[in-house]
Amino acid sequence: MDTAKLATKRWWFLMPVVFITYSLAYLDRANYGFAAASGMAEDLHITPGISSLLGALFFLGYFFFQVPGAVYAERQSVKKLIFASLIAWGVLASLTGVISSANGLIAIRFFLGVVEAVVMPAMLVYLCHWFTKAERSRANTVLILGNPATMLWMSVVSGYLVYHFSWRWMFILEGLPAIIWAFVWWRLADDRPAQAGWLSPAQKHDLAQALADEQKGIQPMKNYAEAFRSAKVILLSVQYFCWSIGVYGFVIWLPSILKHGQQMNMVEAGWLSSLPYLAAVVGMVACSWGSDKLQARKAFVWPPLLLAALAFYASYALGTSHFWWSYALLVLAGACMYAPYGPFFAIVPEILPANVAGGAMALINSMGALGSFAGAYLVGYLNGTTGNAGASYLLMSAALLVSAVLIVCLRRSRPAEVPQRRARAAHAQG
Repeated sequence: MDTAKLATKRWWFLMPVVFITYSLAYLDRANYGFAAASGMAEDLHITPGISSLLGALFFLGYFFFQVPGAVYAERQSVKKLIFASLIAWGVLASLTGVISSANGLIAIRFFLGVVEAVVMPAMLVYLCHWFTKAERSRANTVLILGNPATMLWMSVVSGYLVYHFSWRWMFILEGLPAIIWAFVWWRLADDRPAQAGWLSPAQKHDLAQALADEQKGIQPMKNYAEAFRSAKVILLSVQYFCWSIGVYGFVIWLPSILKHGQQMNMVEAGWLSSLPYLAAVVGMVACSWGSDKLQARKAFVWPPLLLAALAFYASYALGTSHFWWSYALLVLAGACMYAPYGPFFAIVPEILPANVAGGAMALINSMGALGSFAGAYLVGYLNGTTGNAGASYLLMSAALLVSAVLIVCLRRSRPAEVPQRRARAAHAQG
């Protein structure tokens, strides 16, 4: 079916809601870097080792609850799950601003990861219910644009809040929007097209038929265990683990790297921290458009990751005496790390049937969370023990290089090949 005939109002009704929801989730996980760079450790008597652990602890809680969240979203309700999560993470994020000890911060960071773990897999499942293969890279990109777009304005706003008030007020004020937005989400979100009062019966039928037609050429799987054992899912999980080492080592510690590298204040560090995410928005839009236009995924994933790896290595090779050249390379690395997200998350629904695709995406994303934990912890540790960012640049470069190589190694069968293989097998048996 021609996707141009499907209801375009889906984009205008759904994607702003999806974008804002994921933006708020990302706000409450990324502003830790600004608190870490602005005196939180001294106020709470946190050692450098504990500081790097705290930066990463969010992702440990995030790791454990990805798959359960996706299973609930697929079998029950994305709407109910996201509503509860919004309220919980808003409360926990605001409480971060009133704790008085490192132990309290440890607990909050872990549980913040737990309640936000459901967001990404649930949203990816949600988009699979509403958008076809030809649209999915762009839909995924609008969702994940909440990441760099939030970093873009959050870097500036958090810098000002910390500078003019304190890190405590930054957490308190930036946690409240999620609680308010929960009730907007409940009013606007519908789990499936059949429940949407703003679609006509004919539009609902056409969309359901288009989504059902996409499943005809995909080999069925009986359960999640079979999907999780798939060589392709395992490869994508390892690949996303390595990719996330680079992304979140960069996200969590960029303000500290800039502040200490040029001895600037937090407002200046906030402005400079925002530029890589502006470039990332451009890269993500370009990659998703090209991927959907050409119906190609791999070709829009591995080249940006390879370029990011080379940029980190070049920044390491320049050393600490060429700050602005090194900063330009960090902008390039940030843009290239984010650019492939839309095409990447469009791969899984095209190689697995709908009954297990959500769980497989959650497994892959959970491995990304584990990589995020490793990246946030190791980059913080290396920066603290070496006194500069050189070793962490090497780490992120190597991780991204491995992720680019792994995506090149991914072999994907076209949906049309599945019935052909079955026919050949039946003919051979006959």
